[in-house]
Amino acid sequence: MNTFRLRLHEIIFEADTPAGKAFDVALLISIILSVTAVMLESINAINIKYSGFLQYIEWFFTIIFTVEYIARIYSTKKPLSYIMSFYGFVDFLSIIPTYLSLFFVGSHTLAVIRTIRLLRVFRIFKLAQFIGEGKHLVAALKASRPKIIVFVLGVMSLVVITGTLMYMIETEESGFTSIPKGIYWAIVTLTTVGYGDIAPQTVIGQILASFVMLMGYAIIAVPTGIVTVELSKAGKSSTNTHVCSNCSVAEHDDDAKFCKKCGYEL
Repeated sequence: MNTFRLRLHEIIFEADTPAGKAFDVALLISIILSVTAVMLESINAINIKYSGFLQYIEWFFTIIFTVEYIARIYSTKKPLSYIMSFYGFVDFLSIIPTYLSLFFVGSHTLAVIRTIRLLRVFRIFKLAQFIGEGKHLVAALKASRPKIIVFVLGVMSLVVITGTLMYMIETEESGFTSIPKGIYWAIVTLTTVGYGDIAPQTVIGQILASFVMLMGYAIIAVPTGIVTVELSKAGKSSTNTHVCSNCSVAEHDDDAKFCKKCGYEL
């Protein structure tokens, strides 16, 4: 790619330079302001009084994000790689709702999807320790997956059994009109949420409910322990912000000179 495209890619996709950090800060502020405008427009009293002004603001930011989206495509050697990536898809969704509003009334409110793009906040000030720990946590969750699946299946079996027992013990007047209703009650009780819309009335039912409540506190701690153990085993991850200008792959090693996927020079 020519020098201008490489420089543009560095500014837009990375945060290692003052220009890159300034771009991301400006982008973050624009996202927050545009989402705020969309939320304010959903309030009838404000929308009635400032409808025209809010729509003007929305179109202003939509044009900015459209230019940014085009610039991202232009600065990437393989535009399709960026377009088909997660952020490429989100960037597209952040601008299309406003244009759809020209044909479908109200669709512009979907622009709140821009909040997903706030995930880029971790690159703004190059918070290396947070980026590294985020990858660290993901690795721990992946390693914990088999244990967590077994745990979830065990909890699901427990709530089915408990919900069925409660359906057998209680009457329809208590709200337990079916086994699914009993299972719903078991989930609400086991997770210590306790809506109170359904409650056992018999002594046996209340004893069972007390058992489920106490068990809920012990169960909540299990997944935390599983993930904590895996966190202690997981290694530290890369903390740089390099994004390949050829295939848009990130998460390279700190000392990497070439992309780990396509071999293109970083």
